[in-house]
Amino acid sequence: MAEEGLKELYIDELKDLYSAENQLVKALPKMAKAATSQELSAGFTEHLEQTKGHVERLETIFKQLGESPKGKKCKGMEGLIEEGSEAVEEYEGGLLDAALIGAAQRVEHYEMAGYGTVIAFAKELGESAHVDLLNETLEEERATDEKLTDLSSDINAQANNADSGEEEAEKPEIAPGAKKKSRNAA
Repeated sequence: MAEEGLKELYIDELKDLYSAENQLVKALPKMAKAATSQELSAGFTEHLEQTKGHVERLETIFKQLGESPKGKKCKGMEGLIEEGSEAVEEYEGGLLDAALIGAAQRVEHYEMAGYGTVIAFAKELGESAHVDLLNETLEEERATDEKLTDLSSDINAQANNADSGEEEAEKPEIAPGAKKKSRNAA
């Protein structure tokens, strides 16, 4: 009975991850388009391809379980994506890129937590083939997080330099658009 309960929880958590990954497949192209850094945009595009692979791995697991991946919406990912969308509306230039990195890292950490959980469940349930597939995805999520951290070093410095170069006097902006958008801007 307890094992059946854990299996149901495992399947429920997998459905949550499946929804999260599919939401991310839709969000990543928008993030890539919004990024002003070519390197960041390329990173989002690369992660989109990885994310499609994550979806395929989850579909493989669902086939092995004889279960449907549908039927659950990941509200956590929905909220994280919404926060990322707000950044696109509120910031420009280097600050936008810095905000996008922050949003993307929150997504990665959320996914890493989810994959860590289902890996523990899969181990307990004796689903060693699932553990291998899930670990592969977890490692890709970790690598993406590391790449974002590396990118953030330069992008944050650029955003800070552009921001500190602005003065209250009426001077032309040193880095156009590298500040928070006005709430009244069209």
